[in-house]
Amino acid sequence: MRHTNKLSDLARVQGSSVQAGAIHGGVHVHPAHRGKTADQVPRPRQLPGVTAHLVDRKADLARLDALRVQGHPGAPRLIVVSGQPGVGKTTLALGWLDTVAGLFPDGQLFVDLGGHGPRGPVAPEEVLAGFLRALGVADVLPGLADREAQWRTLTSSLRLAVLLDDALTPAEVRPLIPGSADCLLVVTSRRQLPGLVRHGAQSHQLDALAPEAALELLCRAGGGQRVARERRAARDVVERCGRLPLAVCLAAGYLAVRPWEWVASLAERLSDEGAVFEPPVDGECSLRRALDASRRRLPPRAAAVHRLLGLLPAAGLDVSAVAAAADGTLPEAEGALAELADASLVARLECGAYRAHDLVRAHARELALAEEPAWWRESVLDRFLGWCLAMATEADRVVTPSHCVARGLPHRPPVDPGFVGEEQAVRWLDRRRDVLMTAVREAAAAGRDRVCWQLVDALHPLFARLRPPGLWVEAHRIGLEAARRDGDAFGLVRMLTSGGAALRDAGRHRETAEWYGEAYALARQEGDRHQQAQALQGLGNSHLWLGEHAAATERLREALALREAIGDRRGAALSRVSLAEVAVAEHEYARAVVLLADARARLAEAGDAYDAARALALLGRATGLGGDRAAGERRLWEALDEFGTTGAVPWQARVWELLGEVAQHHGETAEAVPRYERSREHYAPVSARDAARLTERLRSL
Repeated sequence: MRHTNKLSDLARVQGSSVQAGAIHGGVHVHPAHRGKTADQVPRPRQLPGVTAHLVDRKADLARLDALRVQGHPGAPRLIVVSGQPGVGKTTLALGWLDTVAGLFPDGQLFVDLGGHGPRGPVAPEEVLAGFLRALGVADVLPGLADREAQWRTLTSSLRLAVLLDDALTPAEVRPLIPGSADCLLVVTSRRQLPGLVRHGAQSHQLDALAPEAALELLCRAGGGQRVARERRAARDVVERCGRLPLAVCLAAGYLAVRPWEWVASLAERLSDEGAVFEPPVDGECSLRRALDASRRRLPPRAAAVHRLLGLLPAAGLDVSAVAAAADGTLPEAEGALAELADASLVARLECGAYRAHDLVRAHARELALAEEPAWWRESVLDRFLGWCLAMATEADRVVTPSHCVARGLPHRPPVDPGFVGEEQAVRWLDRRRDVLMTAVREAAAAGRDRVCWQLVDALHPLFARLRPPGLWVEAHRIGLEAARRDGDAFGLVRMLTSGGAALRDAGRHRETAEWYGEAYALARQEGDRHQQAQALQGLGNSHLWLGEHAAATERLREALALREAIGDRRGAALSRVSLAEVAVAEHEYARAVVLLADARARLAEAGDAYDAARALALLGRATGLGGDRAAGERRLWEALDEFGTTGAVPWQARVWELLGEVAQHHGETAEAVPRYERSREHYAPVSARDAARLTERLRSL
């Protein structure tokens, strides 16, 4: 029975007591452990054992070490380790606390708060009762406020390490903050818990394992030597597990109890969509349970956006893309994505976009297929593809207005893209090239043929300026077939002409000529003189690259005459640029200089800064090879500056090569070599073929 004994107006004793008629002398009340020797004070060691599954987290461990010594002077060290379900937060925290255990001699406390458990989070007063008893307090006070005060008083002179696992909200953590700067409190959570920042919390977001680390974990946790023997299949397994430690360990456990089974067999089982959530990999469906628990905590709008992300064909998305796909406003999408980011179901990228882990998207897709009607799923895809087309069309209009045409946009973005100049538009396309190419593939697969070829056409600035290897040709092969199915002659010619440029850039000159030839025949049939000239220009350039100079000159002159007849001054200037290249190939440098000087002036007058810089670079080359090295190099340096402004990396590489060519032509090999090396450095990330060509050129010097 609990008693309350009043000693004075200011003093009470709660708990067991001895009552007597008279007490002489001072009365002193001590906590239960007061008066004990240091050896008698309990030193709890509650942390679970460290597993062998902490692999390649050196950078994360170093970051936690750094965070431990940061923070506000006099305040307990509080670190929040956040991340998506299954990423290994608890394993990391336990492994790190084991390394710093010697700094906290008064003990280690642990509790699983169960924030995402089936019974919900453990009440703070219950946690405090357990902690206080573990520290030797026999009489734990009732009520949260009293226990919190008792906890902070008791810990004010201790050096403790405390791990709170699976917290859901800051409210669960605040009462458990110790009362000493010598204490360390580590919290793991799927949420980032920004509400703890005002209490001095430092945050660390944990990501999935690197590929090699995931393979090591698969081997260590049960895969054994089979991982080394079947390296490719093992890579497939860990990638299909999203390199999440939980999923990888479950896969390793499956292999451990089936020593006869090939890793390739497991990889094949996991190739089916959603298989990573099901037996035989996860007999208890732990990964699905973890993801289900996270999504059950989401507000309705965030839950709807979560399902939507499973239907979109790309992992990385702009806020405006999500708003368009959800048929909502920008603030609504931003709020929902912020909720998902706080729950570690998406990650916010530096560019302002968001990215969802592949397994999170797979789980969300399962939910969408099970919970949303077919018409809604179809409309999500259509609105997303419409957003891609609208944004790419605006970039095309800003960067290459002469190429951009009016397109019937099925859906417009919820916000004006507002590209400020060519550089920003090209950078936007570059950063989202994977998303946009995935949209092209998805549009073709879903039978949205018109949107498919129009999107490829709208991506012209990305291809023409940056020339991404492989993607340029792939996109136009997909777009060409889509235009054929769509039966649109204009679209078919556009795909053939711009696709011909892609094939030429890839060095497939015979195939290039075939595409341009078909484009010319179709354009003549349709009576489209602009497209006829474009096809003739392409044919002329194909013959040039094949070394067929007479045929090249004939086709280019036809293109020039046709463009002048229809008043296409910019197109005529481009034909002159190509005719000048033929002249250089035939060592007629003076004729090339005249053609290029005229083209440069016309392109600058038309406001085409990119092609004007291209004409200037070729003019510098022709001038330098023609005998005036100083003037030629001066023009080349000027062109290099202009390409630096437009962000055209392939042409920056090309100008460095031309500078080397001019120096070599004048016998200055020592100057040519570093220029060729700079050219190769610029080519390396954008064109392996050109980088290899420069390597051979350097070897030949």
